[in-house]
Amino acid sequence: MTNAKRLLERLYDRFNARDLDTALAFMHPDVVWANGLEGGHVEGRDGVREYWTRQWAMMDSRAEPAGFSIGGDGTAHVEVHLTARDHDGKVLFDEIAGHVFQIEDGLIRRFDIQK
Repeated sequence: MTNAKRLLERLYDRFNARDLDTALAFMHPDVVWANGLEGGHVEGRDGVREYWTRQWAMMDSRAEPAGFSIGGDGTAHVEVHLTARDHDGKVLFDEIAGHVFQIEDGLIRRFDIQK
């Protein structure tokens, strides 16, 4: 298993556990992170913290990695099963998406969503 794959598996695990501080530690301090709710990107660990805190207040979302492809340049493509429910349990979405990560010096530098 590559270091990048291990890093991303831990990231998804900590995201799903709502362990915000540990998940943020896997990111570069100046990370650029796709905002899947409103579009665009948020910047820095504080930006991701605010974005995820807002997201979790609105819904119970989960991201389960289903497959990894790691390029030699540090780019990782992850096929992800995304689900979200409102706080009454109603399914908001249940879909497969593509996540793309740029990893630099063992930290996530950039995250994008493939449509």
